[in-house]
Amino acid sequence: MKLIIQIPCLNEADALPATLADLPRAIAGIDVIETLVIDDGSSDHTSEVARAHGVDHIVRFRRRKGLAAAFMAGIDASLKAGADIIVNTDGDNQYRGSSIAQLVAPLISGQADIVIGDRNIREIQHMSLAKKFLQRLGSWVVRQVSNTEVPDTTSGFRGYTREAALRMTIVSEFSYTLESIIQAGKKRMAIAHVEVATNVVSRPSRLFDSMSGYMKRSGATIVRIYAMYEPLKVFTSIGVVVLSIGVGIGLRFLYYYIWFPRSESAGKIQSVILAAMLIIIGFQTLMIGLLADVISGARKLLEDILYRVRSMELDDRKSPDQDRRRDL
Repeated sequence: MKLIIQIPCLNEADALPATLADLPRAIAGIDVIETLVIDDGSSDHTSEVARAHGVDHIVRFRRRKGLAAAFMAGIDASLKAGADIIVNTDGDNQYRGSSIAQLVAPLISGQADIVIGDRNIREIQHMSLAKKFLQRLGSWVVRQVSNTEVPDTTSGFRGYTREAALRMTIVSEFSYTLESIIQAGKKRMAIAHVEVATNVVSRPSRLFDSMSGYMKRSGATIVRIYAMYEPLKVFTSIGVVVLSIGVGIGLRFLYYYIWFPRSESAGKIQSVILAAMLIIIGFQTLMIGLLADVISGARKLLEDILYRVRSMELDDRKSPDQDRRRDL
């Protein structure tokens, strides 16, 4: 059984040696352990440092494409290199390599398709209270949307079986963490979580410039992905609310029109116009929901076709260890 540990990096030339040195050399149940670095268009010597420290595979972007693209490029390269299990970790040495053994244990035993490393955010002393609260709030929202029980949904320390990785399709350009959990939950994959140890991070995250920006982009990602998998629920809820308001305003006008003199009801003609507009908008939203549900069904078929094409492509490869370095 082959394990590939992939490390998305952006200007991690200084931190990468410690990260690589901390990775395990042997794990019970694993025959081969290899490393893969995805250089997301770094302006420093990340790729050269990775090569000098014996990294087995290097994928290099000529310009920055973002964390989500780097993650998926790593998944694709790991699959082509013959990985049975893929572990994703950060290049800043945030997650301790010693925790990889417990991270992959449920995958080796066949108990899970995906395992998420739980940082136990409440106990992390170097994280501010505000950030802890927002992390817990965001994780709660994702759990409700994805119908999973993952306590730390923003953790980038996670493991995938080959089958789960083949079915992974990330469309977000921001981050893969939230989308992949929602997607896995909707596809009813077996998702487990284990507590993992972390190191103190010496620099701020390069994923976002401010907490407000991170919240806005994460919120947009959650809404978009949920709407992709549950379009009928989303649009029906919006349509029913708008339609109900329109009907309520229309009934209010009828009440005044029937029970009060026409001189009083005449001043409320604007209510008729507003009610008609809201009823039309609500009805159109319901129709959009039906159309989106049909599109969602077609998307699921496309995802299944993509999974089969990936599987066939990998089966046809005679030498999975070819092309150890690729410039994208």
